[in-house]
Amino acid sequence: MNGSFTIPKFRLPPFVTRLGQKLPQWPHALALVGALNAALKMNLLPESELALLEDKTFRVRVLDTGGEASYTYRDGLFRPIFRPERDPDLAFEANLSAYLQLLARQEDPDTLFFNRELEITGNTELGLVVKNMLDAVEWPALPASLLRIRHSAS
Repeated sequence: MNGSFTIPKFRLPPFVTRLGQKLPQWPHALALVGALNAALKMNLLPESELALLEDKTFRVRVLDTGGEASYTYRDGLFRPIFRPERDPDLAFEANLSAYLQLLARQEDPDTLFFNRELEITGNTELGLVVKNMLDAVEWPALPASLLRIRHSAS
């Protein structure tokens, strides 16, 4: 089958949320910080905006997985926060499908926000900086073979 893959809107079952909330959350922070630092090394994030993130704290919560990650940007690197001591400067909450749609550029943050699928709380000015950074990212093209969906005949 040729064509582009569309990520559907979905919500994982409640038992996944309950289970995810009982699991350690530090692996989420390490994975997210690792991805953000990889984006830094690949020069995907606009350097001019990074100074505005210095010493700010962030939280990303994936509602239907029960997972969350807290992190900060300091001295040129994103760093995990394992035990947040205060509310984050900027927080995002959404279901997994909304985050996947954002990453795939299937939906933009404004649409998800106005459709109440993405909640953003905290410093409004910082939120605009982060949104503009995300909009400015030029994601590397994925090989066409990764974008094709292949169905085998049963």
